[in-house]
Amino acid sequence: MKGWLLTIGLIYLIAIEILRVYFIMPFPGSQHANTIAVAYFIDRNIWWLRLVGFAIIILPLISVLKNSKTWKKVVVVLVLVLYGFVTYQFNFKFLADKMFYQPKNKLLINAASDTTNRNKLIVGVAINGEAKAYPLEIIGYHHQVRDTIGGEPVMITYCTVCRTGRAYSLYLNGKLQSFRLVGMDHFNAMFEDEATKSWWRQESGTSIAGPLKGTVLNEIPSSQMALGDWLALHPNSYVLQPDSNFKKEYADLKGYDEDTLKSSLEKRDSASWKLKSWVIGVNINNHAKAYDWNILAGKKMLEDSVTNMPLLLTMKKDERTFYVLDRNTTNGVLHFSYDSALQILHDDKTNSAWNINGICIDGIMKGSQLKPVQSYQEFWHSWKEFHPDTEKFE
Repeated sequence: MKGWLLTIGLIYLIAIEILRVYFIMPFPGSQHANTIAVAYFIDRNIWWLRLVGFAIIILPLISVLKNSKTWKKVVVVLVLVLYGFVTYQFNFKFLADKMFYQPKNKLLINAASDTTNRNKLIVGVAINGEAKAYPLEIIGYHHQVRDTIGGEPVMITYCTVCRTGRAYSLYLNGKLQSFRLVGMDHFNAMFEDEATKSWWRQESGTSIAGPLKGTVLNEIPSSQMALGDWLALHPNSYVLQPDSNFKKEYADLKGYDEDTLKSSLEKRDSASWKLKSWVIGVNINNHAKAYDWNILAGKKMLEDSVTNMPLLLTMKKDERTFYVLDRNTTNGVLHFSYDSALQILHDDKTNSAWNINGICIDGIMKGSQLKPVQSYQEFWHSWKEFHPDTEKFE
């Protein structure tokens, strides 16, 4: 009987150490089930669960070490060593915040002095007249960078496995908070706030476990595009620089922009509407819609309407930058045609000429600018997982 208790207790102890991390990291099969409640329970009660395991094994362990044959003692000691090894690995090696760190030296410099390749993709944020750009191949490793833009504390986030960039206010219920990367849920990065230990989904800013479950972080408008196109809109922007402490980690993401990585978690499916296909997503008045990247890349311009908002989607010829714009203007709702030779647009009412970023460059509407609509580039598996009622533009 004591032998069975010892066996069960040791298996239990090893299992809880593994499961604590298994459910919130991309191990085989771990991200497909709805296990976040179980994962949160284990994480918040890990010491109590360990005490239960120790209580189960302590007397049988003493008995075996005192009275059993040598070979049984050796087996038990080896299993204890295995438990120690598993505990170390899953608490100090495999946890997200032990694998991905914040920049030690965060440096942003003005575009005039910056030497970053202008084709690099960035997440850009502009607040109160100040603009900053965060290259994907830098924040993709860190998963989040905390900063202040236009006097507002913000968290710039990116999940390479979902291809999702988001920016959130660091104020939660009126109080300034800090967040740490805790793992992932359905392949999306997940953060924990310092005050309540609630868990937050990166893609939507929604708390999915803990005291604040159901609360949504205040999202800050952001854009994803090539750095050069961002600087055309914000010439005085600051640009995040690589931290020399993480050269190897950045090197591992080299080619992420161009989709040359071999990682199955981050590699694009070039066909349409596959799990790893690229889409552009919009969510207007809780009505989500996805646009196939390949369709827009082929046509360079699409018109649509979501919840009575007339949209214009455009893409640059190099297929690195896209825009989603509101076609409402002081002259009413405009319809556009695309001149592929000149890579400009003409509207149907005034025949004014427009850049694909929505700025009118010639005609009676010269100087006007179409209002940007918050939109995201994302893997299709991510967009449909977190927007299950999404429409598809086909």
